[in-house]
Amino acid sequence: MYIYQIMSNNLGYLDIILLAMIAGFIILRLRSILGRRTGHENKVYSSFADKKFGKFQEELKSQSNKNQTEFNSEQKKHFLKGAEIAYETIINAFAKGDKKELKPLLTKEMVNNFNSAIEERDAKNIKSEMTFIGIKSSVIEKFDKTTEALFFTVKFVSEIISVKKDKDNKIIDGDPNKIKTVIDHWKFTRKISASNPNWYLAEIKNN
Repeated sequence: MYIYQIMSNNLGYLDIILLAMIAGFIILRLRSILGRRTGHENKVYSSFADKKFGKFQEELKSQSNKNQTEFNSEQKKHFLKGAEIAYETIINAFAKGDKKELKPLLTKEMVNNFNSAIEERDAKNIKSEMTFIGIKSSVIEKFDKTTEALFFTVKFVSEIISVKKDKDNKIIDGDPNKIKTVIDHWKFTRKISASNPNWYLAEIKNN
């Protein structure tokens, strides 16, 4: 009986060692196939709720100097990603009439322009309903700089469903069943001497 117990215990230890070796082998295989997370992977935005432009601005601060006036291809790519987030944020905020969300993304002149448009729409009792389908393409068309500021002009091609209704909820413009393609040329700017490298929408041109 004693010998049987010793053999059972030994077999138990062998089982544990064998299982540990198998687990270790599986972990190594998974690492070789999936790779290791280093903390530097690109962020994946699963929904619009996660696409906060402020996050992009914070990332930009860590990658650029406030007095920077030249940008390499990687920095331009990063800027374009943030510009897309800003574009969608501004489009949606304007449709909702959300002045608070718009303000941090616009120059002072553009804040006044957007506020005036929202107030005029409200005064006429016009309700704006907009569904943002997505951005089909975006490209940096032009980069300019002066002694005081930097400018990026970006061409956006997007798809939206836009409808305007009067006070009686009657459609006066747009089609709720029609997706339309919109082409915009947006100019973003930031001052070279600013205390942070945040970019702001300075001008909009439509085709």
